[in-house]
Amino acid sequence: MRRSVDKTILIALLGTLPFLLTQCGGGGTDATKTTVSDGADGKTVVSLNSDTMLNPAAYIPPQCYTQTRDESGAFAGKSSNPCFACHNMGKEPNYTNDADLQLTYAMPAFAQKNNWSNLFIDRRPEIAAIADEKILNYVRQDNYHDADGQVALQRVLNAPLPAGWDANGDGKWNGYIPDAYFSFDETGFDHAPDGNYTGWRAFAYAPFLGTFWPTNGSTDDVLIRLAPAFREKTEGTFDLTTYAVNLAIVQAMIQRQNVPIAAVDERIFGVDLNKDGQLDTATQITYDWAPTEGRNMQYVGLAGEHLAQGQVHIAAGLYPEGTEFIHTVRYLDPVGGEVGIGMSARMKEVRYAVKRGWNNFAQLKSYADGEVLEDMRFPDRLRRFVGNIETGLQNGTGWTYSAFIEDKQGDLRPQSKEELYACMGCHSALGVTTDSSFAFPRKLNSDQANGWYHWTQRAKGLNGLPEPQYANGVYEYTHYLDINHAGDEFRENKEIIAKFYGTGSTLIPGQVDALHHDIGTLLLPSKERAIALDKAYYLIVQEQSFNKGRDAIIEPPVNIHKTVGEDEATGVKDVYLIPR
Repeated sequence: MRRSVDKTILIALLGTLPFLLTQCGGGGTDATKTTVSDGADGKTVVSLNSDTMLNPAAYIPPQCYTQTRDESGAFAGKSSNPCFACHNMGKEPNYTNDADLQLTYAMPAFAQKNNWSNLFIDRRPEIAAIADEKILNYVRQDNYHDADGQVALQRVLNAPLPAGWDANGDGKWNGYIPDAYFSFDETGFDHAPDGNYTGWRAFAYAPFLGTFWPTNGSTDDVLIRLAPAFREKTEGTFDLTTYAVNLAIVQAMIQRQNVPIAAVDERIFGVDLNKDGQLDTATQITYDWAPTEGRNMQYVGLAGEHLAQGQVHIAAGLYPEGTEFIHTVRYLDPVGGEVGIGMSARMKEVRYAVKRGWNNFAQLKSYADGEVLEDMRFPDRLRRFVGNIETGLQNGTGWTYSAFIEDKQGDLRPQSKEELYACMGCHSALGVTTDSSFAFPRKLNSDQANGWYHWTQRAKGLNGLPEPQYANGVYEYTHYLDINHAGDEFRENKEIIAKFYGTGSTLIPGQVDALHHDIGTLLLPSKERAIALDKAYYLIVQEQSFNKGRDAIIEPPVNIHKTVGEDEATGVKDVYLIPR
């Protein structure tokens, strides 16, 4: 996408261009492309032989084609602004400021046509033809574990690879092999079948705005894992207390606030965790990082030694090297009871991210400036991401992303390069993210176990959690409803509109008050809608048409452009900057 540029930085940008091309991946090329087809045995084959993508602009998500002005109904003549949720002024060291994209469809020439053709298919007849019992049985099947409780992909990826999965032809899988078992203890730590810790830890978070709400198609969860040194004492042996403290320190650096912890004796580490000037019992990590003023933070255990030696780094708003995330996307399971709508056993996707390199503030500033320069000099040049389906795609700021998705039979397979492109736009050069991430900055700090738990461990699921608020006290979800006039970018979710607006154009006070105390009133759909959304996505799985769009669309949205003009105005009049 094009962005506005401050002309005063042009000379400096031109001077940094060689650095940007080598450090940020902006000038890299990779000729290997992927397509999807069925093999002779009916199993999905991911072919690496095609040199073209159906949609090389797949990093621009369907939501960016939203028609923001209503032509009829209660909001006729008014504009809606869902764009602010992603396109906003970044917080240092995220130097991206793409808030201007709230006002303009600044698309490269190729992307001015909406290539997400699955959006325009009316799936209601096919949805009606699928029995409710069939789809419920399907989503309740576990496609991640095998019959022995092991991770099914471990067996597949450690054996001779299926046709089309070997990107470089060396006969082995060179990428991430899923090793989380989703067997959590009371504080969210994952355990292998032998009882050992895997290093993965689940956490609860306030779901991101719009598309990510379950009522719009999927449930999800996120796990984090730090590099081995963060899990070990100075002598190099695993220690759960050391690991828990380091996770809390990373959280404090990302959220830039104090983080509660279970009581710990600071003398064990020789680190003043609560910053009270003495080594005593700490019940919180106190955030106090201003290195230019001589105030620093540090890790504990072996990671603390590595920090002192310059092997790992620490800074506000940045994760240390080696940080990993697993993000699973799942169907909706209408389980009833207090949960109502829960997470399915079946996984739609298993997404993986790892931070392989460190960029300091100056380098990240150069990266952001380089994106501006690229947009200004070559406004119609599409972005390219280095990598392949095994090792993943690089986002330019140290992170690599890879993923698995359902094949036609419902088993997990690697995503093609074009399918991976759909992850990259949101995880690179976006103003709203913190070190390219969405969920961990939104981690809960209360409720139970200080937010360290998996959604399946909470008796009520999402129900009963309070609505998140911005720094100025404004309720985040309510504000989204207020300026978007709906609960999704396309304003397609009629359940939310009816519940929170009725037939009028003003939010219903009683519903808003209930939302403040319970996000489940907004985020969870009815059983009927949940089942219809499951069926809509299942049809895409059967088509294997993810490169045409993977949003669960029941009927074609009215509020979406099939084409946009060059730098066409969105209709949004005022940029909304998120209070930081």
